[in-house]
Amino acid sequence: MGELLEEFFRRPYIAAKVAEGKLPETWRTVVGDRTANETTELRLENHILHVRIRSSILRQELFYQRDALRDALNEQAGVRLINAVIIR
Repeated sequence: MGELLEEFFRRPYIAAKVAEGKLPETWRTVVGDRTANETTELRLENHILHVRIRSSILRQELFYQRDALRDALNEQAGVRLINAVIIR
């Protein structure tokens, strides 16, 4: 039974949905507690991650790290979940 469940969750569509559900945890792991606490919105639409940050300084820092954030989030999720990151 365990093997069947494991196989089920490895399917690309299911794995992506599970990773999407864990996105807030993954975000906190990648960016840290301080940045996660300043995040007011974290939304995934059509493989584009929309992030809203309260702090303008932090927002500017993350803006320059968009590609690295995308790669780190995808690696942490284990699937290609995000194609682009938009910081607001």
